[in-house]
Formats: sequence, structure tokens, C-alpha cells
Amino acid sequence: MNKIPKLAALALALTLPFAAQAHKAWLQPSQTVLAGNNPWVTVDAAVSNDLFYFNHVPLKTDNLTITAPDGSVVAAQNAATGKYRSVFDVELKQTGTYRIGVVNDYVTGSWEENGKPRRWRGTEATFATEVPKNAKNLQVGQSVSRVETFVTNGSPNETALKPSGVGLELVPVTHPNDLFAGEEATFRFQIDGKPAANLEVEIVRGGTRYRNAQDEIKVKTGADGEFRVTWPEAGMYWVETTSQDGKTTVRQAKQRRLGYVATLEVLPQ
Repeated sequence: MNKIPKLAALALALTLPFAAQAHKAWLQPSQTVLAGNNPWVTVDAAVSNDLFYFNHVPLKTDNLTITAPDGSVVAAQNAATGKYRSVFDVELKQTGTYRIGVVNDYVTGSWEENGKPRRWRGTEATFATEVPKNAKNLQVGQSVSRVETFVTNGSPNETALKPSGVGLELVPVTHPNDLFAGEEATFRFQIDGKPAANLEVEIVRGGTRYRNAQDEIKVKTGADGEFRVTWPEAGMYWVETTSQDGKTTVRQAKQRRLGYVATLEVLPQ
């Protein structure tokens, strides 16, 4: 069997969809539906082999954004990063729905140097100074990803759920904090504000460490970008999809990779 050259394998890894990666990124709030006078939630952030179990690396929260029910941005409290997870608190001063997400937009590069493969990730601004101008077999891409979850204090609202129109986004048709076992929910994916058709969506219930199968649910978006799922039982669920195109906003990049992950809580009826 012919062996793939190291550089070719590296280039392939940079172009593979997010779904092909074994590790799963996620945010998990301590609660998603609650009520009270200025309640709090604690959110764990990690990249792991099992859902929702800390056994790989913490999820970086440098690009964390918390959108309040009135559309304003609020700061996380008591943030810390350990060996296997990041953690932070959110004070829910307003009534309504909060959108909590980590949005990353970076440039990737791969090239050959002194016969060895090199791999780089950073911003467009640092690309010029950190990647050699004469790099051999240079391949450049753009990667845009969102990892999100939703929390509602009291009565839900939809202000924080409005999409930005940039990249791959989830647009809830069914409110993400109004999910119950045995009931059908509808969501819509869009890319740059337009319906994202024919996306393959993977849905996995947490606790995979304690069962022999992933028991994943796989659905596909329609022409309108919508997909539907009937939740088999209560629990925390991981929802993921990916896409790629050539609509980069980085001059040197030829390909844009898009990824989206959400953690949703399904409650018993």
C-alpha cells in the first residue's frame, strides 16, 4: 500500500470537515431554564472524546460572547481554565433568553520547510509576519466556527436569537429552551444570511461514556435550511454541522470551512 506523503496528509487534515474530527467541542450550562431574582448559571467549556465529560482539553473562551435578552453584550464572571475544561459564570439580571457562544474566525496555513511539514493558525494580521513569504507548497484556508448554548430566565424571548448574517448560524424556529422529550422541534441553518440546504446534521445525547453506541440522530436540511428532530428522551444534546465554500474574507485563503455546534437541553414532559 502506498503511503501518503506527510505534507499531503497534513493538507488533507486542514480541508476535512469538522465532523470528521474525533473530538467534540461544547458548552454546557448548569441549567438552561430557570427563574428568580438575578439567578446565575455556571458554564463548562471543553473539547472531549465523550459528551459531556472532561477528558481532553479545555475549550478556549477568548472569543466568548454572551448576548442578553435585550441584545446587549454582558461579561462572564469568575472565569477560569484548568487542565481539562474552562468554566465561567453568567449572572442573569434580565428576564428572557441569553445566547452564549464562542465564535472563532482564523486563518490556517500548511507548508513544507526543510523537508518537514509545518502547520500554522492565527489571524490575517499575523499571517504576513509569521508565515514565510517564500513558503514551499503553501496552502491557506479560513476557518469560522460557532459553539453555542442558550439559557432562559423566566419568560423566553427571541432578541438574542437573531442571526448576524455572517457564517454558519442556527436560527431557531422552535425556541431552544422549549424542548421536551417525545416532541418535534424545528430549526433552520443559514450561511451568510441565506438558507443552508443539504447540510448533514448530527445530534448526540450526552452520556456517551456510559453506553456502547453513540446513538446519533442524523438529519439533513431542506431547501429552506430547516430540519426537524423528535427528541427520544430527556437530556443534554450536542448538535453539530459543517460546510465549506470558497467565500473567504481573507485575501490569501482559497477555501472557507464553517462549523457549528450547539448544546440543547431536552426536558421530560
